[in-house]
Amino acid sequence: MGSCATISAMSTPLLPLQDRFGRQVNYLRLSVTDRCDFRCVYCMAEDMRFLPKREILGLEQLYDISAAFVQLGVKKIRLTGGEPLVRNNVLWLVERLGQLDGLEKLVMTSNGAQLDKYAAPLRKAGLSGINISLDSLRPERFRALTRTGDLAKVLRGIDAAQQAGFERIKLNAVIMNGRNDDEILDLVDFVRDQRLDISFIEEMPLGQISEHDRALTFCSSDSIRERIHQRYPLTASTETSGGPSRYYRMADSDSRIGFISPHSHNFCHLCNRVRLTVEGRLLLCLGNEHSLNLKPIVDQYPGDTERLRAAIIEAMDLKPERHHFSLDDEPQIVRFMNTTGG
Repeated sequence: MGSCATISAMSTPLLPLQDRFGRQVNYLRLSVTDRCDFRCVYCMAEDMRFLPKREILGLEQLYDISAAFVQLGVKKIRLTGGEPLVRNNVLWLVERLGQLDGLEKLVMTSNGAQLDKYAAPLRKAGLSGINISLDSLRPERFRALTRTGDLAKVLRGIDAAQQAGFERIKLNAVIMNGRNDDEILDLVDFVRDQRLDISFIEEMPLGQISEHDRALTFCSSDSIRERIHQRYPLTASTETSGGPSRYYRMADSDSRIGFISPHSHNFCHLCNRVRLTVEGRLLLCLGNEHSLNLKPIVDQYPGDTERLRAAIIEAMDLKPERHHFSLDDEPQIVRFMNTTGG
């Protein structure tokens, strides 16, 4: 069951955010929209209902909440969705966030379909890094997995991001047995050729889907790593990008191979992040419903930074020690990934 809390105004000392288990929270994943121009089979249902405009945070409210987090020691913000580039005037938000004192990294996760148009303006506005989702290099399969996506457009977006000067561009690939696991080495060859990084991700059991059986399509990070290791021997690296990826290196390439393993190698003890959904729910854990709704605060008390910081600090007590994902049961988390914030 989820948890909730009632917040009252208080005098807020500006100390780094820390939860009950001593983990410091310095990373905010900020969803700017639940909408997307793709309908990826592991992310959402084919016929999705999106939030009405009245229920989502305005860009100014997203900025105010982000600024409060930075004042409390958050050093990295990742803009997510849905697809963040379908949000009107998102460049305004990027520019404002890029000017926040104390924020060290402002990055984005995108499906890449709009990057041929937005990569250069995003870089100019202050975005420092970008992750791009890419689950297949075969046009027909890419279309099937995304339901609407055009691979050629995404590849143009990757090229545009490189031309715009983004460093250490990373691809994210969700690997599913029988669907795209035969492309693992193709994707590795692609990032080696393009001088990119990649993270292979175990599918997250969020939302009820009928398109496939997650238990049957599950592909573990260990299995993926072993397949790569047979062609390109992998050496564990201590490098981190501030998120959950565990990175490996190849002797003959600068590309990093990462693994995000919410099932097989729980990374909860290192969790340094929280998520804000576009309707204002501060999610303290990807795999639990523990949350606090910040929308009433920014709606009723616009500009009251003290009250907002107090709410965020108190919410840290709701952060659970870990999540529990199971392949055999119905998903406990019924919200889809697009409403979770990447």
